[in-house]
Amino acid sequence: MKAYICEKYGPPEVLQLNEINKPVPGENDVLIKVHATTVNAADCNTRGLTYIPTGMNTLAKLMLGWSKPKVSILGSVLAGEVVEVGSKVGSFKPGDRVYGTGPKMGGYAEYAAWPEEGALTKIPDKISFEQAAVVPYGALTALYFLSELANVKSGQSILINGASGGVGSYAVQLACHFGAEVTGVCSTKNLEFVRELGAHHVIDYKDQDPAENGNLYDAIFDVVVGKTSYKRFKKSLKPEGYYLAVAGGLKEMVSMIGTSFGKGKKVKFGGGSSSEKLEYLEFLGTLLEKGELKPYIDRQFSFEEMVEAHRYTESGSRRGSVAITIP
Repeated sequence: MKAYICEKYGPPEVLQLNEINKPVPGENDVLIKVHATTVNAADCNTRGLTYIPTGMNTLAKLMLGWSKPKVSILGSVLAGEVVEVGSKVGSFKPGDRVYGTGPKMGGYAEYAAWPEEGALTKIPDKISFEQAAVVPYGALTALYFLSELANVKSGQSILINGASGGVGSYAVQLACHFGAEVTGVCSTKNLEFVRELGAHHVIDYKDQDPAENGNLYDAIFDVVVGKTSYKRFKKSLKPEGYYLAVAGGLKEMVSMIGTSFGKGKKVKFGGGSSSEKLEYLEFLGTLLEKGELKPYIDRQFSFEEMVEAHRYTESGSRRGSVAITIP
């Protein structure tokens, strides 16, 4: 089978399309014919440490690999069809359309052996493989911060900084679903897009500093890499508000510890495997079926255009998500 191999850190060009053996599923695995995947921050970090927050580079290398990536086949998300199941698998059968995510990776290949017990579930009807592939990473991250960490409720006010990206676009939709009044921050060209996502108010960060508009919020969801700052947004939080440092670094980690005692404003930091829960993915699937959550694909690339897809994702021009079709 064909798969992209990454044997060193670097720019998108380090991804090499090679011919390798098809994986053999274990007794608790399903073998999936991958039809679609995506390029997200996890993939870019594993390949090139692209979005590692300030002060976290050493920790990132300890987790991802010191001199090169620990995993050679990237792709933290996949969507495809089950072609074989292990002897102890009971939830899936050959022919099932499935999608999911997890720490194992392997989605940048024609076939992947994926554990049954994880964030893997059936694709809702009327949702394509490409649409399914762009949901898990961004939507699971947004759901984890909004629901589990901040417990966003109806009537609350939420500011989403970076509202047009692969995580922010789902944060806007989910916050609206929970009944919050949503203010989205983005560039001029994405103002109408963020309104279409459901945001009640939009701010063009080129014209107005969202931290200086005088409004107070129950939660601030900040997903802008390299510009995340609790110190900057602290005055914009209500007395017991949450600063959700989705793209936070070492300073936000320290602030989280410092604000964890007693009442008052709180900083929340984390994500990753904590958000990769089957119950979350099934909840998102219900919203997809009802049309209450929509996957937005900015550009769709062929499998052979993987390098270009990574380059485009890192260009800063992306609106929503990028999909990769694997024939």
